Amino acid sequence: MNRYPRDMIGHGPHRPDPQWPGGARVAVQFVLNYEEGGENCLLHGDAGSEGFLSDIPGAAPWPGQRHWNMESIYEYGARAGFWRLHDLFTGAGIPLTIYGVATALARSPEQVEAMKEAGWEIASHGLKWIEHRDMPEDEERAQIAEAIALHTEVVGEPPRGWYTGRCSMNTVALTAETGQFAYISDTYDDDLPYWKEIGGRAQLVIPYTLEANDMRFAGAPGWVTGQDFGQYLCDAFDTLYAEGEAGKPAMMSVGLHCRLIGRPGKIAGLKRFLTHIAAHEGVWTPTRLQIAEHWAATHPPITAERPSQMDRDTFVTRFGGIYEHSLWIADRAWDLELGPAHDRPAGLANALARAFRRATEQERLDVLRAHPDLAGKLAAARRLTTESTAEQASAGLDALTDEERARFTELNDAYTEKHGFPFIIAVRDHDKQGILAAFERRLGNDSETEFTEACRQVERIARLRLDALL
Repeated sequence: MNRYPRDMIGHGPHRPDPQWPGGARVAVQFVLNYEEGGENCLLHGDAGSEGFLSDIPGAAPWPGQRHWNMESIYEYGARAGFWRLHDLFTGAGIPLTIYGVATALARSPEQVEAMKEAGWEIASHGLKWIEHRDMPEDEERAQIAEAIALHTEVVGEPPRGWYTGRCSMNTVALTAETGQFAYISDTYDDDLPYWKEIGGRAQLVIPYTLEANDMRFAGAPGWVTGQDFGQYLCDAFDTLYAEGEAGKPAMMSVGLHCRLIGRPGKIAGLKRFLTHIAAHEGVWTPTRLQIAEHWAATHPPITAERPSQMDRDTFVTRFGGIYEHSLWIADRAWDLELGPAHDRPAGLANALARAFRRATEQERLDVLRAHPDLAGKLAAARRLTTESTAEQASAGLDALTDEERARFTELNDAYTEKHGFPFIIAVRDHDKQGILAAFERRLGNDSETEFTEACRQVERIARLRLDALL
């Protein structure tokens, strides 16, 4: 099977109403990454120092050496930044989700106690704050298990959420396979949660953010002042709030780090943002676990057929009738690069249309000739396919007067004699009078024009049939 695993459609153009509690127009969710004491460091058994997300311009790891400046910047996050953020959010009555690196939490018992007393959710941020890109699958699986065990030991309960961050291509599947998590967040691909089938079970994914994130104080292009960050957050919020008022509520994630936003000049922008959202009604500020529990209760996973995952025989049997008496179109479409985008009507219609368009002119002509006359002899004899019967009935072609039936017969005979194939139109798009008007108008076209139009109508019929089927 030639299959494309990436999902380029997601919820699609009509995203679901999350039905946030209290009819909230937007959910604003704050994450505080607690990584201090879990970063790369010789003291932690790593090969060099940390080089990521600090206020040192152009920082790079120092192989085989400790980096005093880097270590002290991380220490600032634990010693000062955390407590500044703790005061801010407890004062505002907004709960945080902590992405806690297990080894960092183990080295910060007083901060963990403060998180728990504040009622914050402590999710797992992995065993260590290191790069997993090249980590062998078995090693990463073992580290995930160790992270869960250490987190449970330090916090007193296992984590319900997971975010690695510096992840590998295996991370999402490996965390999902544990069956441990109410949600995982190693994606950035949507404004709402969604269910993903992994290893035969439904896993809730709550996408995270790298743009409404203070990490951009440490990279380019990035924030220079706290006002830059605060203004960006306000702009993002205002857009989502307006969408919520228009009936499309969504979720806004905000990513924070103790050693970054915890600095006085940077946190000022965050404070202005909290003031900004407090001035609006209908704003829900939950933890990620609260979002996960709400989504699971309101939008539980639905098991639906996935055309892109069907074997050839099943696919052809299921969709071979979409193009009238032309199983070969579905057979050829199965060989295309199908993926999640083709599990919905528009995507599958496009795949079938591609197979039809690639066909020879004679093959396409055979498809046209496989279509029955409108209100013709096959309809009278009840020998139409189920799809054609329903379509003709939808336009009232199964209940014609004798005069109307005679007119259809006259037009059918004249059209077929002139063009060599029957008149084809997507009847679900028209009423009886509209069909007759199109019939009379198109009868005067040349055959090349009508061949093109008939092929277009065949594709439209297929699209409508898929809407009804899926």
